[in-house]
Amino acid sequence: MSDNRSGGSAPTVLRMVLGRRLRHLREQAGISFEDAARTIEVTPLTVRRMEKAEVGLRIPYVRELLRTYGVPSSEVDGFLTMAREANRPGWWYSYRDVLPEWFSAYVSLESEAALIRLYEPHYVPGLLQTHDYTAALMRVGFPNASKEDIARRVDLRLRRQELLTKPDAPAVWAVLDETVLRRPVGGAEVMRAQIDRLGEALDMPKVRIQILRFSVGAHPGAFGPFHYFRFGFSELPDVVYTESLVGSVYVDQPADVVTYLEVLDRMSVQAEPVARTRSILAELREEL
Repeated sequence: MSDNRSGGSAPTVLRMVLGRRLRHLREQAGISFEDAARTIEVTPLTVRRMEKAEVGLRIPYVRELLRTYGVPSSEVDGFLTMAREANRPGWWYSYRDVLPEWFSAYVSLESEAALIRLYEPHYVPGLLQTHDYTAALMRVGFPNASKEDIARRVDLRLRRQELLTKPDAPAVWAVLDETVLRRPVGGAEVMRAQIDRLGEALDMPKVRIQILRFSVGAHPGAFGPFHYFRFGFSELPDVVYTESLVGSVYVDQPADVVTYLEVLDRMSVQAEPVARTRSILAELREEL
């Protein structure tokens, strides 16, 4: 995947899975992009974009491609059912007025991940934020937004947190720089409540939080925050997400992803053990 700031709808994870399956079926059948494109009377670029989940899966196109690739008719209906499901907007579509297009893909990946590992040097991860902490961040990040707009943005972030209470919730492993807990977002009262929220998160069986103390000094993740996703689909590679003020980058090339994963592993060793997190939170809360 590449920078997702361009137009078009953000790919759902299911659409990504089906796109990769279409590519595998085409290659298995020995059919080129050009021949596949002629079959459905489109350009080769359209076929490429379908396989990369950059466009929706038009059902007539998919049906004809499956026929061309020699897929048994008994399997076509099941594939088409999944394609229709992939074309439906996610729950976050109703927040499209406050959800940047380049971040929509993140919410889709987050919703389907089996494992989320992340490093945050500045702020508490969105999945673990309190209402007031989120609101304080939104007021700073969108100083000209109306109260209604801020409320919508906060509501979207809190709805994302419902993911952690589902039976099939992903495992979340966060490494937080000590700066995250010392930066006074929203004031002392907000920060105390936020630290309490992190303590509650530690009680969740699939949540691990480590603190990277100042005393560690230089470390390999100092260039900025990033999030790593692993999925339960064999068709999907691991994905790393990074962002800037105006867009995001989704990295899925294996060599690049491994680089990020190695950095996460090194920082996990440098950070305080998970068993120490609760006492560190209590120490920092006391200082407030």
